[in-house]
Amino acid sequence: MENNLKIEIDSNALNIAVVRIAIATFISNLDISIDDLMDIKTAVSEAVTNSIEHGYENYSGKVVIEANIKSVTDDIVTILVKDDGIGISDIELATTPTYTSKPELEHAGLGFTIMESFMDQIEIDSTVNKGTTIKLIKIIKKKKSK
Repeated sequence: MENNLKIEIDSNALNIAVVRIAIATFISNLDISIDDLMDIKTAVSEAVTNSIEHGYENYSGKVVIEANIKSVTDDIVTILVKDDGIGISDIELATTPTYTSKPELEHAGLGFTIMESFMDQIEIDSTVNKGTTIKLIKIIKKKKSK
């Protein structure tokens, strides 16, 4: 089985909650723990927040979220968060824990660390002045029938 979802939002922080609810609803039919569900929602929130605050630097743009579920031996949830913002010039530096390009934001510097902690895999593809795509992958182990 495979299922897909695509959402396009304005780069407005008010839309982060909408994405969290949509992703939670999309994956809720899986045999998923509350912990895994919260991990995915949190990682997606961080990725969307990064697109809005860093990719677009709070100016107008679009963020596209694409989610996919593949059910094979286990359920594999893949989520892409894409923007056409300013891009990341140094991905290694940007993914260093506590590094931030916006020190004036009190919550800055932990986004990628949180994504890496809560997901099984994270990939970042970015080109300066063209945008960034963050790929988040979570494997949901299927419970064995007794």
